[in-house]
Amino acid sequence: QVQLVESGGGSVQAGGSLRLSCAASGFTASTYYMGWFRQAPGKQREGVASIRPDGTRNYAGSVSGRFAISRDNAKNTLYLQMNSLKPEDTAMYFCAAARQMPILLIPSQYNYWGRGAQVTVSS
Repeated sequence: QVQLVESGGGSVQAGGSLRLSCAASGFTASTYYMGWFRQAPGKQREGVASIRPDGTRNYAGSVSGRFAISRDNAKNTLYLQMNSLKPEDTAMYFCAAARQMPILLIPSQYNYWGRGAQVTVSS
């Protein structure tokens, strides 16, 4: 059974850092297209970052240079390091996996989802 479980969310002041983790089970995450998404209240879910099986990374423009996606194949875990956080980064963050290569960071192209981790950034 495929399962994704996020952790590491919390509250932080603007300029601070957080690292999200996503523990995968039931499949080998390094062979899937993995991504991080976020959804703020009243807004659509948006892509944040993705990583391909070959290690190629892609970032949304709003987080490029501040966030970094990575994975630990031995732990079957995906990470999102978030630095220089801004109040507009406040959202529920979701980990997702796709069996086939998604076109950009489009949520509908991902097959499996975690339940999310809340990130709150105060000014």
